[in-house]
Amino acid sequence: MKKQFLTALGLVSALTAMSSQAANQDPAYASASREAAARYAEDKKLCGEEPNASARMQCLRDAKTVYNNAVAAAKQASASRAPVPQNGKQPVCADCGRVAQVTVSEREGEGSAIGVIAGGVAGALLGNQVGGGTGRDLATIAGAAGGAMAGHKIEQKVKTSKVWNVVVQYDNGNRRTFVFDHDPGLHNGDQVVNQGNSIVRR
Repeated sequence: MKKQFLTALGLVSALTAMSSQAANQDPAYASASREAAARYAEDKKLCGEEPNASARMQCLRDAKTVYNNAVAAAKQASASRAPVPQNGKQPVCADCGRVAQVTVSEREGEGSAIGVIAGGVAGALLGNQVGGGTGRDLATIAGAAGGAMAGHKIEQKVKTSKVWNVVVQYDNGNRRTFVFDHDPGLHNGDQVVNQGNSIVRR
């Protein structure tokens, strides 16, 4: 009988350890499990005071049933508090997606006043070489205007740069295009996630 009593005590210790592990998952479940374990420990002491072995064993069995029921109720309550994804599916990551397309194009640079002035001066000098009198004046003005326009266009071409356009298909169905002024090293099918106003591989 003493051996059976010690076995029951070992079972109590194991159940208490299990409740402690579960405590890390849900604070309310942890509290309920600790209360059940404390109550079971008190019942165990009372069972030890029973006058005969048969009564002690029956007392321990009853105490164990009460403990198991308390832990089961706490577990059920914990499960009801856990968030359940809709339709049984994992929640969709709104910032996660895959690269759907990568294209390289040229972005025309912006002309500045320097290009306009330089072109205008060069055009005026060339126009000034044409004709004489009023004709020369008109040629100078026309050369300045044409040179300014040409200088602006030339500067735009000189400042033209490559850009990488990366189209991302998000897990939630949205699409978005990101523009890089350098090669981001991404390819079709790469998994990416938003990082600030850009994306990185995940």
